[in-house]
Amino acid sequence: MTVPDTSASVVRLDGPWTHRDVAANGARFHIAELGDGPLVLLLHGFPQFWWTWRHQLPALADAGYRAVAMDLRGVGGSDRTPRGYDPANLALDITGVIRSLGEPDAALVGHDLGGYLAWTAAVMRPKLVRRLAVASMPHPRRWRSAMLADVKQSAASSHIWGFQRPWLPERQLVADDAAAVGRLIRDWSGPRLPEDEAVEVYQRAMRIPSTAHCSIEPYRWMVRSLARPDGFQFNRRMKRPVRVPTLHLHGSLDPVMRTRSAAGSGEYVEAPYRWRLFDGLGHFPHEEDPRAFSTELINWLKDPEPDR
Repeated sequence: MTVPDTSASVVRLDGPWTHRDVAANGARFHIAELGDGPLVLLLHGFPQFWWTWRHQLPALADAGYRAVAMDLRGVGGSDRTPRGYDPANLALDITGVIRSLGEPDAALVGHDLGGYLAWTAAVMRPKLVRRLAVASMPHPRRWRSAMLADVKQSAASSHIWGFQRPWLPERQLVADDAAAVGRLIRDWSGPRLPEDEAVEVYQRAMRIPSTAHCSIEPYRWMVRSLARPDGFQFNRRMKRPVRVPTLHLHGSLDPVMRTRSAAGSGEYVEAPYRWRLFDGLGHFPHEEDPRAFSTELINWLKDPEPDR
């Protein structure tokens, strides 16, 4: 049996960036940062951690931004707390990190679960979010309706339904050196598959004790709350429109989040909203074609008047 990884070297990977921890919302969060200028805060999705933004960190820094990629609660080098994995609290983690970095606001860039939380943070703490960019994830209300009303979307997100079982999903994620993580990343990608070395990094990170459980907990809340008062309250809260310029990025071949599920999220944005579909890319456009993704993101960030 392979011994689980616990070393900080699994998470604090070398590069032009610097690593440190910041305190926010009652927990400690690991960040990797590079560059000076307006803050751009990068939020990873499942089954990854901050390193998914390794291509965007130097690109954003070269473009004149302070680029920071954080590990979400329970993942990578951040604290693994026993509770606090509902989207409202996770969004407060994000806005708390903005404050801890000494910045008045940030442009949030979120992928997958990080995108779900970026949408949430922009609604809950609008004064702290300067701009919003989301990849591979619809607005939370759009996500909810697609999961409940679209049979094809429900089938595409079968892993989320599977996460509702106790204990077994965690064991499956870490079995055989977290082979399931590699399968998910390859199955969800388009033709431009990620490098084997990158997949191995994600597998090692998932094997850090408690990471699998903490990674699954947000999805358990998202499903189990569908019929609970806290879920209804969150859904009502998300009726409030996003009032900052928003860039919505999506891969045309994304097998996890269907294009028709993500498209239409602009109805929840009362500000300039730009939809960008990447032809031939899957669920990880920022890794499958990092140059195209970074160029699109940076051009939009620098546009003083992003149009609809």
